[in-house]
Amino acid sequence: MIPVDDLTEAQAVEELTRLADEITRHDLAYHRDDAPTISDADYDALKRRNLDIEDRFPHLIRENSPSTRVGAPRAEQFSPVTHGTPMLSLDNAFSDEDALEFDARIRRFLKLDETPIRYTAEPKIDGLSASIRYEKGVLVQGATRGDGRVGEDVTANLLTIRDIPHKLAGSGWPEVIEVRGEVYLGHAEFAALNAAATEAGDKTYANPRNAAAGSLRQIDSTITARRPLKFFAYAWGLLSEKFADSQWEALEKLKSWGFQTTPQSVCVEGAEGLLAAYAAMEAARPNLGYDIDGVVYKVDNLDWQRRLGFVSRAPRWGIARKFPAEQARTVLEAIDLQVGRTGAVTPVARLRPVTVGGVSVTNATLHNADEIARKDLRVGDTVIVQRAGDVIPQIVGAILEARPEGAEPFAFPDHCPCPLKTPLARETTASGAETVVRRCTGELACPFQRIEHLKHFVSRRAFDIEGLGEKQLQGFFDDGMIREPADIFLLEERDKTSLKKLKDRDRAGETSVANLLAAIESRRTIPLDRFIYGLGIRHIGEQTALVMARGYGSAAEFLSAMDKVAARDPEAIAELDALDQIGDAVIEAAAAFFAEDHNRGMVQRLHDQLTVQDAEKPKTDTAVAGKTVVFTGALERMTRDEAKAQAEALGAKVSSSVSKKTDLVVAGPGAGSKLKTATELGIQVMTEDEWLAMVSA
Repeated sequence: MIPVDDLTEAQAVEELTRLADEITRHDLAYHRDDAPTISDADYDALKRRNLDIEDRFPHLIRENSPSTRVGAPRAEQFSPVTHGTPMLSLDNAFSDEDALEFDARIRRFLKLDETPIRYTAEPKIDGLSASIRYEKGVLVQGATRGDGRVGEDVTANLLTIRDIPHKLAGSGWPEVIEVRGEVYLGHAEFAALNAAATEAGDKTYANPRNAAAGSLRQIDSTITARRPLKFFAYAWGLLSEKFADSQWEALEKLKSWGFQTTPQSVCVEGAEGLLAAYAAMEAARPNLGYDIDGVVYKVDNLDWQRRLGFVSRAPRWGIARKFPAEQARTVLEAIDLQVGRTGAVTPVARLRPVTVGGVSVTNATLHNADEIARKDLRVGDTVIVQRAGDVIPQIVGAILEARPEGAEPFAFPDHCPCPLKTPLARETTASGAETVVRRCTGELACPFQRIEHLKHFVSRRAFDIEGLGEKQLQGFFDDGMIREPADIFLLEERDKTSLKKLKDRDRAGETSVANLLAAIESRRTIPLDRFIYGLGIRHIGEQTALVMARGYGSAAEFLSAMDKVAARDPEAIAELDALDQIGDAVIEAAAAFFAEDHNRGMVQRLHDQLTVQDAEKPKTDTAVAGKTVVFTGALERMTRDEAKAQAEALGAKVSSSVSKKTDLVVAGPGAGSKLKTATELGIQVMTEDEWLAMVSA
């Protein structure tokens, strides 16, 4: 893998695309399916590499960046619960330097100079997050994290956990409060659970986290009641009124209301306190009796937390310091190739099974040909693999002294492994630089890419067509009945009798087929952002699709604009570029996609089968609602991030460039070309003080 500092801009675009897709797959496996397919260490490494690249190339930050989302969609067997406030995740730290930078970053944001900052340091419990709603002190509902906005209703199961009070004790609790914490299983309880399962011939769990998640998400709550689950409370969501001034005071209040809180939590001062707390918890970790995978640092002052706010999916006021990974040795038995939706050919290492930290692992991604060459990995090598908490490891490198005689360097093929054997190519940028990923040039003619496009289209985050899983989709594809998305909605109309093939293949009855057809029919009406995301355009992930949907408003406007972008209309390109955080990669991908006749035809045929809902309207009752705002120059009373968050919360669109469609420019000291352009175009310009006076009026 090329070090971040050595990446060209073209290579950075490729890496951010790969990382977004890969991390999404792992989020679904971990949060929704309770079946992680990558170790904690690998996952953290992917997230950290993504952030490092974004830090170096901030103009390439993707709207579907893993830094903008958390969790995964709920499982369909549970009813949905919309959280009163989103359940967000935390950014990670991995070293003393990261912890020191966290403290320095807080100081810079709050402009505190030498003012000491008080923090809480709490053990990071390795379990399943839950949110429990109390009204007038009585438990009324409990939910899993889900995708952070919508979770799963597991109220009946949470009521079986002894650590969770059905009615709050004491006094001083808000009339409405969502108490948040972690459901977990202790080491002794986990060992007893697996021993009983082994004796009964039932499935055993790989680790306590998986066991806790599987136990909490039982359809039958009597099964959950037989599992010795526990709960630590550490946070809150929706509140009807404030109940504490600090994080530490809030933890004490939660304890007084009947919750268990982590006894190892401490309140410390400054960066030195953060480092000391981490060292103490790392030393205590083996004797705790339950799994922790790090330490959570939080700014103690809740007013400061409010000022610090959030960035994308994570708060600025907190960070998770992770413990280091475990390692083991095994043999690299083969290197296979997989072809993805965008034609990217990814090598996958097949490993001789090895147990690392109690879990057997058998494969790992090798990312690309350059990564294999950089690590000089060869079939037959003894390799070092690394993990920290779950399943699939990262290959750290090969042990050269153990290399078998005659082991040859891996020769990456120059043709796709698909039946067409189409050539593989590296894309080149305008400057002539080659990207690191090799792609099949067959595009939708390549059956691997076409089926991957269809899988993406029916996936939960796109059209979410229940009952049309990989097996069924592959069957229809092989039979020639589904070749593009529109075919799905023509399935019943085209050939009802051929559905018998599906029934015969899966031994499904009339009811299963009827359910599938009903699921397809239910997706004929779809939100605009899901429609855009479902098209599977490179670099346009979930968040980018949402930004584009809000920017254009309707499918008609979106499709018209994309035709103009494909024709390289300067005004249309400028309009797309003005959308927040959309840059050259998205513009080029959209232009290339809609420039192809077969793609436009595919989109039009799909659109003809659907009712695409207009995007949700932004706030309209504020002084800046609907206006496009540009901030330029130095802001003195708030940071740029605070200003942007404030404007968006009031219904404004924040752009990074000034154009004819800009309504307002807020200019601070040192404003340069943007201020000049605004003046030339006759756009309203105001100072930071004038802006604050207007939005607070």
